[in-house]
Amino acid sequence: MTAPDPPLADDAVLLRQWLPDDAEEIARCCNDDLTSHFIPFLPSPYTLTDAEMFIERTVSEAEVNLAITDRATGTVLGAVGVSLKAFDEEIAEIGYWLAPEARGRGAATRALVLLSGWALRELPIARLQLTADVANLPSQAVAERAGFVREAVMRNGFGGRDGHRDCVVFSLLPGEL
Repeated sequence: MTAPDPPLADDAVLLRQWLPDDAEEIARCCNDDLTSHFIPFLPSPYTLTDAEMFIERTVSEAEVNLAITDRATGTVLGAVGVSLKAFDEEIAEIGYWLAPEARGRGAATRALVLLSGWALRELPIARLQLTADVANLPSQAVAERAGFVREAVMRNGFGGRDGHRDCVVFSLLPGEL
C-alpha cells in the first residue's frame, strides 16, 4: 500500500506521513491514560524506541498510518491508519487516536472521513471496519459522525495487557460515503 499522494486534507486537517522528528510526540500521546487504556495492544509504557519502530513501519504492503496535523500550524493532533486484514484482503480496518489537547475539536472525524474516502476509492476492498471499546463513547461518536454503521458488540473482542474487553464493530461500505 502507498500513502495518499497528494496528501489528504480539508480546510482544518492535513494527513501526512510520519517523520522521524514526530517520535517524541507519538510517545507522549501513546502514554496518555485514555489512549493507552482504549488501545490495549499499545506497549505500556510506550517508549521513544516504540515510536521510532512505529514510524519505520507506517507504510507497508498491508497498511498506511498517517499523522493528523493542524493544516494551519502543522501541529500533530493524532494518528489515523488503515490496514488490510490478513485473512481477507477485501476487508480493511481503520483506527485513530488523538493527542489529549486535540480531543473534542472534530479532528478525528475529519481525518476518518478523509482516509475512509481514500480507502474506499483507492483500495480493492468490499468493507471498511473499525472497532471501539464499548466504554469509549467519544470514539463511537466519531465513527457515527463519519458515516460508519454500528453493527454489533463483539464480546471479548479486544485483547491486550489487561485481558479481554468488549468492543463495538462499525462498518462503511463502498458507496455509503
